[in-house]
Amino acid sequence: MTIRFAAATIHTEDVDDQSVSSESGSDYAEEDNNFEDWVSDEAQNQPCRSLFEDKVFPSAAAARAHDKDVYNFDLRTISAKLELDLHQRIRLINFIRKHTPIPEDIRNLTGAETFFSSDEYLIPQIEDDPLLQLEMDDWSDDEDLSSTDQRPAPPADLPSALRQIQLLERKLAQAHRDMAEYRSLVGQQFDAERFADMINEPGPSSAEPLPRDDDTHYFSSYCENDIHAVMIQDKVRTSTYASFILTNPILFRDAVVLDVGCGTGILSLFAAKSGAKHVYAVDASDIAEKAERIVKENGLENVITVIRGKVEEISLPDDVEHVDIIISEWMGYALLYESMLDSVLRARDRFLKPEGGVMAPSQCRIMFGLCEGSEILEEYIDFWSDVYGFDLSVMGKRVYKEAIIDVIEPGSMANEPYLLKDFHIRDVTASQLDFTSQFTLVSTTRKRTKIHAFVLYFDTFFTTTGEPVPPEVPVRMTKEGDVTLTGIWPSTGSRLKPKEDKKVTSFSTGPCSQPTHWKQTIFLLRDPIHAEDGTIVTGSLYCKKSATNSRELDVEIHYSVRQNAETTAVGETVVQIYKVR
Repeated sequence: MTIRFAAATIHTEDVDDQSVSSESGSDYAEEDNNFEDWVSDEAQNQPCRSLFEDKVFPSAAAARAHDKDVYNFDLRTISAKLELDLHQRIRLINFIRKHTPIPEDIRNLTGAETFFSSDEYLIPQIEDDPLLQLEMDDWSDDEDLSSTDQRPAPPADLPSALRQIQLLERKLAQAHRDMAEYRSLVGQQFDAERFADMINEPGPSSAEPLPRDDDTHYFSSYCENDIHAVMIQDKVRTSTYASFILTNPILFRDAVVLDVGCGTGILSLFAAKSGAKHVYAVDASDIAEKAERIVKENGLENVITVIRGKVEEISLPDDVEHVDIIISEWMGYALLYESMLDSVLRARDRFLKPEGGVMAPSQCRIMFGLCEGSEILEEYIDFWSDVYGFDLSVMGKRVYKEAIIDVIEPGSMANEPYLLKDFHIRDVTASQLDFTSQFTLVSTTRKRTKIHAFVLYFDTFFTTTGEPVPPEVPVRMTKEGDVTLTGIWPSTGSRLKPKEDKKVTSFSTGPCSQPTHWKQTIFLLRDPIHAEDGTIVTGSLYCKKSATNSRELDVEIHYSVRQNAETTAVGETVVQIYKVR
């Protein structure tokens, strides 16, 4: 479907004198004012959200000025640069609203992108978006003619005035037809009746923006069986938790335990089996209902209490104020994806006893490295260049902006693991989860090699005291066949052999350990690094929650290359920006 809007710039000399009826009169003056009001006043008076953040401004002009000052992005300038017509400008705004790209990506557009011709982006992403209702000057197809000094002079006589009135009348009628067609298009995609109300009802003089909801989809994604099957069947993950809990009955016996994000309740079941006095299993998703049935079917309803709700909002029953242990499997891709650690830290601050309380896990280290990555490049980029004889390479371009979650071969690593960030869960604060870390990676490749990617993964540690693990303590690398619950889960009549006090339990999600469901996080490089033994790659990694969805991550990597320690010349600094989602 094509939607056409009337051009905004009006020139009286384009009107044929013979087409103006002598019956036109001063009654049109009121319609002239209504047209001006309809075009500009409502947009000028409505609150408007920035294109790149959730901040709301009193008008579209203020929002545009903010984006220009803060993000160096001007809607008028980019539209003029790309020579966008009205339809393309609307698509551009809706594209930005929907996908929240970074300003740099928008400034690098060429105008040939497919969304500029897609009717999908004619549908507004925000109801009554003031940027889609800007004054006609801002939507002129000719920016130069939109300035005040280029407008036609006021009519010199009555015939000229009548011609202008006639033209404005036609423009108004065309605008009404365009709006009706636009409403019809959106009505096919959404609730037509609701959209009609939106169009016909006057907008509020002031509107409070709706709070952003990053949680509904997140919690609903944990309602189904598949995701829990993947996690439980991850033997590295589940066996390590089982090993820590079941081989430390001295820690868990008679303890009050809080399980944050309990899912099916498997960790709560382990804790109960290890002698916990009581376990409070908390989950905000519908899986809590199944967890409650699981607890009953295993005869542990007197030990485990399932609580449905967000741990930030719930209260523990029976006037319980503090717990001895908090267990949680909160880790996501790149460790921090999904931002569940924020909830665990909130639970720690609310419920963990101040002295002697234990967080499990107690520590996580983010590791970083160089990856040869030719197999990843082939699978995600090169594959598209020849598909049954056709060039589909445009499909691979976005990959450079998105982190890849996949498993790499141990032999593709080109340096010793580098500790990028160390989180001690008992002490870290939520504000420290947005971080910047410096890195120095020294290539260990035996021959000159192209490095196509950076790789990030994490190591996880459990201690019975919650104390930090010294840097010299290595993580356990699990090999194929090592993982088994035999010897961990006690058979009837057997006794658990307690671990030595302060013994460390750990697992790695790195390429040298058995793969986990977390895999590794891969950042493909647009231009490969040419490395040999001793090549030094230095830089910084910036990681923060996404401004548009706090469950996602924005990662920015700055790096430069020095061929070896003896070389003083350092290459240019390269910057790449990624989304983890």
